[in-house]
Amino acid sequence: MERIIQLIAGAIAVIFIFAPHEFAHAFAAYKCGDPTAKMRGRMTLNPIKHLDPMGYALCVFAGFGWAKPVPINPYNFRKYRKGLFLTAIAGVVTNYIIAFIAYPLYLLSLKYLYFPTILVLYDFPLLGVLVEIVCTSFYLIFAYGLNVIIFNLLPLFPLDGFRVVEAFTREINPVRRFLRNNGSMILMILIIESFLCGILMDYAPSVAGIVQYFNILGYVQTFGTTILGFPITALWGLIIPV
Repeated sequence: MERIIQLIAGAIAVIFIFAPHEFAHAFAAYKCGDPTAKMRGRMTLNPIKHLDPMGYALCVFAGFGWAKPVPINPYNFRKYRKGLFLTAIAGVVTNYIIAFIAYPLYLLSLKYLYFPTILVLYDFPLLGVLVEIVCTSFYLIFAYGLNVIIFNLLPLFPLDGFRVVEAFTREINPVRRFLRNNGSMILMILIIESFLCGILMDYAPSVAGIVQYFNILGYVQTFGTTILGFPITALWGLIIPV
């Protein structure tokens, strides 16, 4: 049951992570002079317009993934480098703001929904399940949002991190060309490697201690929720003690 609750909450959380992320890209591009995303109907919070089935499923099951890239034409930007940079970081900045809002909602749901409900779980099991879904959803919006930030800032094409590299380098830069030509392959290798590590850690506990050291994207997730999330958890933990 806990696994089912986790998956349902994850499916809800990913919508609140990806739709604003892609909307922010489209909005920033439009404000910088490029109407491409708006003309193609991507400057919207409608998740149907943004969700990529594989990236959505991966984020639900593994905690990191992707949405449909927002189409942009950087040559429409009034200032090329500035527009490219602001459009690239708009999504992750939005995710951090959402994580900042989601964490206190998680604490409040624990304090005023989950803990009081514990006393009546046996009499009203469905209520307990609904409360757990709500609490877990708020936490996963926070945790997955931070994971997506770090994941998207990897300097690999077609992630946002590569767009940042583009903003500060010339097209003939050999590192930039390597990341563009090989980024997708490197990214897929990292995803497959992390997925296999996750399976081994779940179903082969005897080797879990060793396997975790090879889970590269696992380090990305840990960094996201602990280091990047520390200012959020520290601040709201003082304001809303649970």
